[in-house]
Amino acid sequence: MAKEPKTLDVLFHDTLKDVYFAEHKIVATLPKMNDAAQSKQLKDAFTKHLAETKVHVERLEEVFKIIGKKPEQKTCDAMMGIVKEGAEIMEEYAGTPALDAGLLAAAQAVEHYEMARYGTLRTWALELGMKDAAKLLQTTLDEEQATDIALTSIATKVVNQNAEKAA
Repeated sequence: MAKEPKTLDVLFHDTLKDVYFAEHKIVATLPKMNDAAQSKQLKDAFTKHLAETKVHVERLEEVFKIIGKKPEQKTCDAMMGIVKEGAEIMEEYAGTPALDAGLLAAAQAVEHYEMARYGTLRTWALELGMKDAAKLLQTTLDEEQATDIALTSIATKVVNQNAEKAA
């Protein structure tokens, strides 16, 4: 029996499920990273991003509604790997001056993954004529980019210097 060809709308839906899983994983992981962080600025950034991520989940649910599908998660192996690396950093660097630098690097790995996925989904939504979905995805992409910039600022102005001074 011939395999049915998969089209862009199927790939879009599949990737949407992947990102929906990833955002839920981030909601579960950010409080642990916040608890482990030592810098007030990093803790504040994690708190802010947790609130934003909960909104990202709601936006994805709107996109599911736009395409007429129920919100569904598909395990995202990439996010599982990034979260695992973050957990290893929390364990291996607990109580050390470099902990926050490692946590921040893990958080930026999350942001970069999300930016790649949201940019792709936005582009596909436009290709598929889903302007409302594309607008929602672009809003989230903009927020992910702003978070990445904020994390870079915290890294260069506070966290990396604190880790270096302690050496």
